[in-house]
Amino acid sequence: MKYIDGGVTAPQGFKAASCAANIKYENRDDMALIYSDTVCKAAGTFTRNVVKAAPVTWDQTIVKNNIGVQAIVVNSGIANACTGDDGIQMCIKTAMAASSALHIPYEGVLVASTGVIGMPLPLDKIQAGIQSMVPILSYDNEAGTKAAKAIMTTDTISKEASVTMEIGGKEVIIGGMSKGSGMIHPNMCTMLSFVTTDACITKEMLDKALHIVVEDTYNMISVDGDTSTNDTCLLLANGKAENPIIDKEGADFDTFVEGLMEVNKTLAKMMAGDGEGATALFEVKVAGADSVANAKTLAKSVVTSSLTKAAIYGHDANWGRILCALGYAGVEFDPENVDLYFESQAGKIHIVHKGVSTGYSEEEATKILSEDAVTAICDMHMGGFSATAWGCDLTHEYVSINADYRS
Repeated sequence: MKYIDGGVTAPQGFKAASCAANIKYENRDDMALIYSDTVCKAAGTFTRNVVKAAPVTWDQTIVKNNIGVQAIVVNSGIANACTGDDGIQMCIKTAMAASSALHIPYEGVLVASTGVIGMPLPLDKIQAGIQSMVPILSYDNEAGTKAAKAIMTTDTISKEASVTMEIGGKEVIIGGMSKGSGMIHPNMCTMLSFVTTDACITKEMLDKALHIVVEDTYNMISVDGDTSTNDTCLLLANGKAENPIIDKEGADFDTFVEGLMEVNKTLAKMMAGDGEGATALFEVKVAGADSVANAKTLAKSVVTSSLTKAAIYGHDANWGRILCALGYAGVEFDPENVDLYFESQAGKIHIVHKGVSTGYSEEEATKILSEDAVTAICDMHMGGFSATAWGCDLTHEYVSINADYRS
């Protein structure tokens, strides 16, 4: 497996396009279209928030009923959430507009939205956007990159990743794009993620692969503790690679999962590091736990701690906040048997040994914590299990962005 350039258009048979529909933003693209030459198997995971946006409901039905998919229409600026039956009708009309323009069944069109909750989408602008995008659909990586930029809201960078691998003597490619900067929290995060692959794989195994991967990627990131109404991760497979069909667990399935994990982990880390107002990616590694479940719980507790996140912003090695976050996670452990470290490109420092300070250099710790990617390592000395979570620091800018998000 190796990383390659590109995103959703990297696999064979996938095109993308974007346009400025002026839904909320001005002077920038705010709609994207992903299209496959042939019908795809589709898998998806969605928000666990009880309040679900209309596009989530629409997509869940299509994915659950194993309906063949060929297109995804995405808009940014308005979330089409808390819009009642009008929101569902907007999904149907969006799908029908894409169906007419692409000459495919409307049930084969997935939709996604991100942005302000409670506002209605302008149907005329959505329809016009689709009409403008269909003629410019392209296989080029540039088209995929433009699509990734079009779905941004408060993101500061677009997010893409793709890998190639060999399965059954055939080259298989997985590519993806995502958006997410605020309202990000484990249990799917405001994140949208769209992943494409030319792998030949059954619907059952595609579902299994995605659910395996989501648990260790998107469900291990947090920016602000808020689980969105619109969280959606969609995975489309069109079979263009013509590899022997992956219809059971085994070496080929494991290879596919490994590639899918890399793409989604990359996208997840990019979202965590691009948290609203963030200046640093904050990674938490828990080692020596007595179970994977407990390792994940402990890592999430630290990465979501507002006090710890604020300390990371201040480049302050305030290790008491980390021990505190471990302590209220709901996992039993001996606090006098915990070791803590900080690590970055500037080096690694051992700050706590068996629950007490090592007498470390504050100057050295500050230097390590001043990088744009910082890792806290928590060794519990309880067993052989580990887990990693990703988040970001908590800054003044986060408040500024969210104080006037709707304006």
